[in-house]
Amino acid sequence: MQPDAKDLRELVRELHQQGTPWLPSGLGSRLDWGAPLRQPCTPVSLRALSGILEHNPGDFTLTVRAGTALQEVQQALAEHRQWLAVDPPWGSGPGGSDSGSIGGLVARGLSGGYRHRHLGVRDQLIGLSLLRSDGVEAKAGGRVVKNVAGYDLMRLFCGSWGSLGLISSVTLRTQPIPPARRGLLVGGSLEDLGSLVGWLVGSSLTPERIDWWNAPLALAAGLGEEPQLLIGLASVSATSLREQVQTIAGRTALACREVEAGALEELLAHGRGQPDPGAIGVASPAWLLRLAVPSDRVATLLARPELRGMAVELAAGSGIGHAWSTAMPSAATDPSRVASLRQRCQELGGWLTVLRQPPESHLHAWLDAPSRPLIEAVKRQFDPLEQLAPGRLPGVAA
Repeated sequence: MQPDAKDLRELVRELHQQGTPWLPSGLGSRLDWGAPLRQPCTPVSLRALSGILEHNPGDFTLTVRAGTALQEVQQALAEHRQWLAVDPPWGSGPGGSDSGSIGGLVARGLSGGYRHRHLGVRDQLIGLSLLRSDGVEAKAGGRVVKNVAGYDLMRLFCGSWGSLGLISSVTLRTQPIPPARRGLLVGGSLEDLGSLVGWLVGSSLTPERIDWWNAPLALAAGLGEEPQLLIGLASVSATSLREQVQTIAGRTALACREVEAGALEELLAHGRGQPDPGAIGVASPAWLLRLAVPSDRVATLLARPELRGMAVELAAGSGIGHAWSTAMPSAATDPSRVASLRQRCQELGGWLTVLRQPPESHLHAWLDAPSRPLIEAVKRQFDPLEQLAPGRLPGVAA
């Protein structure tokens, strides 16, 4: 269903009265991600609710309807030399094509390597409007950066996967586009790269991102057979940018290669699962995993045999990233191997979420969180009939 703005509230009320299960959706590009639905649902798409409601360039704030494509927002902000400091989700093409909607990005709580300097999308969110499962409208936050009134529904809904309500609009902080940008590629052993990351994270330098790529991903991108660090640098001064590059290169004996900002973005698009025209919206025997470990244990995780042959990218600062396989031997798609990888992540102090898996596999998308009783209590308050995305409640293993 793709209702327009005037019909959306009435539609949600009718679904509530009928007790019909339904699935909140933005552009519908990644409905197969996460836990399988417990029963058939009607997707309610916000494709018809798109567009920027308000942009205040002087205050660096933006209010946008939830069905607006991320790529569309970035293009509009670029006209004012601003941007949203977030990565397009996995599966997005060059330039952010197929990036999905703003509402979908917030509902899944997705953030990429740019959180190293700009924090995650939940930290950039300053206001949110939503529809509850019974059609009642609610708001949280506001349109100013300093806002402390009321319960923090914004962070509750960020990462809720549509299980608590339908996000209808969001207000976010924007950032000025840096005048000077540069990329730096560093290849070497996991041990040597780990030493460089440890120094870089603790230094006075402020990279926009530091991304680990394992050897299979680096090889597929034409960067060689060794693991790589993709370092994104930005500054208001070209001179300062040059000094940062020289400082990093002088710190390590590893080979450092400079690339233009555009070339780095093309590489990052490859690291988001492109090119792969079948990555989104079709049945595929592919694994797509979102995983995280403490930042000082990324190298340890990348050395694990469970990841052999899989493409892996992890943000050095947060330790969060993706691992995936699309065309690998059957041994690599064995669910027991992914289950073992999940256990290794937990032992290292992290977690693993299964975003996509082969149809014959039945792993939990996520495991029970220690706060499961509280999560279920919140769910009952927002959705007592359990109509919204039944079976897809983060922190509760279906």
